[in-house]
Amino acid sequence: MSEPPGSSVSQHARHNRALWTTYAAEYAEKAPRQWAAEEITWGIWNIPESRVGVLGEVAGLDAIELGCGTAYFSSWLARRGARPVGVDVTPAQLSTARAMQRRFGIEFPLVEASAEDVPLRDGLFDLALSEYGASIWCDPYRWIPEASRLLRTEGRLIFLCNSSIMMLTGDELGRVGDRLRRDYFGMHRFEWPDDHSVEFHLGYGDWLRVLRANGFVLEELIELQAPPGAVPPLEYIPPGWAERWPSEEIWGARKTAP
Repeated sequence: MSEPPGSSVSQHARHNRALWTTYAAEYAEKAPRQWAAEEITWGIWNIPESRVGVLGEVAGLDAIELGCGTAYFSSWLARRGARPVGVDVTPAQLSTARAMQRRFGIEFPLVEASAEDVPLRDGLFDLALSEYGASIWCDPYRWIPEASRLLRTEGRLIFLCNSSIMMLTGDELGRVGDRLRRDYFGMHRFEWPDDHSVEFHLGYGDWLRVLRANGFVLEELIELQAPPGAVPPLEYIPPGWAERWPSEEIWGARKTAP
């Protein structure tokens, strides 16, 4: 694959890269278990793909994971016959991914870059996906156009992110409740005071507009429900909350225009 010159990294991506470097050891501990998993699962509740049914047949597809981290999702795709490429802006995360490739004997290209500016040619892929990678850590007004550029016509974009309901009910530290605490209109950039990370979240209308503006047609919006009695893996989600309201959603869109 040829790599065009001139890729750049935004200020918020540089900031998040420094933060994710500090998290690298924690995620390296999780990586062997994630790479060894037999079934594809989604999000913090590990909802099985066999239940979600958003990916479909991936064998033979050229796939790109935008914000791959330790690339466990790409490893799942590779086991099922896809040809994945992992893209991530944090060298320490990619180092773990390479270690896992050696450990599990699964090899695919890994590219150090922001998903907002990927140094790969247009139209190389049939599938672009992000599970809590570019989908929350990159500006959708930058990474959605990049995903469109990288996909062939009729290629699919699938991404998982926090639900709008969760973002609207979260306080200044993201702890969710049963009351609206934020404005819906104008949702975009979120900066968290505890670790100073920068995330991006849109309302439904804005998601639809940015997808349509970049040649996509929405095919699916799946709001994930936590399994009954599931223990929240994150301290800012109270027990039972995600059984009543979606904490995560998966978007599936198809590129219909060049």
